[in-house]
Amino acid sequence: MANAVPRRSQRNAGQGDTGRRSATAGSATTRSTAARAPAAAAARRPGVRELAAQASRENILRAAVKVFARHGYEGGRIEKISRAAKSYDRMIYYYFGSKEALFIAVIEEIYRRFNEAEARLEIDSGDPVGSLQTIVRFVWSYYRRNPEFITLLNVENLHRGKHISKSRRAGEYSSPTIGLLDGVLRSGMASGDFRPGLNARDVYLMIASLGYFYLSNRHTLSVFLNEQLETPEALAHWERFIIDAVMRQVSPALQPAHADGD
Repeated sequence: MANAVPRRSQRNAGQGDTGRRSATAGSATTRSTAARAPAAAAARRPGVRELAAQASRENILRAAVKVFARHGYEGGRIEKISRAAKSYDRMIYYYFGSKEALFIAVIEEIYRRFNEAEARLEIDSGDPVGSLQTIVRFVWSYYRRNPEFITLLNVENLHRGKHISKSRRAGEYSSPTIGLLDGVLRSGMASGDFRPGLNARDVYLMIASLGYFYLSNRHTLSVFLNEQLETPEALAHWERFIIDAVMRQVSPALQPAHADGD
């Protein structure tokens, strides 16, 4: 009887064994999970084929932007694009399905690039006047440095927007631009730097139209006005004119002639 182990001691011993088994199992599970984590991360990373396919598609898209900008929609034939991309016609159909789908992707791409460049703008929320001038300079500068943007929009407008209207993503592209401008205008109205009642859509249309019209018609206007509109001096003058016109439009000293709907 002296060698008998008390029941409580037996239970404690059993619980200890169970705890050790649980700890061992838990440790094994942790090691197993840790071992699977790198494998799962690797599985999520695109493979060599996926990266190659993505690069091929982007290469075709870049070539299509240039070809459509140079030759228009009708003249931008598939064989020209595949040749410019150093690819094959069948690869264009494989990635995009049709010429129209490729052109829609091109219009989406030029808007995406615009939004991407705009997202890098440094806007000071405490300086609405300076921020608005920054936006005006950005739009004008972007139009000047990316002539294919205006050219391709001209092409699409000749087709009355029938291609971009089929895009599922078209609505995504105006929101960042209008949203950024709206925030600046609201800040300026709150601080008293801008007059009340401003609409971001109206101000954006003013900025865009003053830059877009000048650049898209510069060749004919140069002949019509008998002066060169593409000289550095002429371009700098028009930038100052746009900024001045926009700032006058938002000035607290200017009150609208009538309210909408009157």
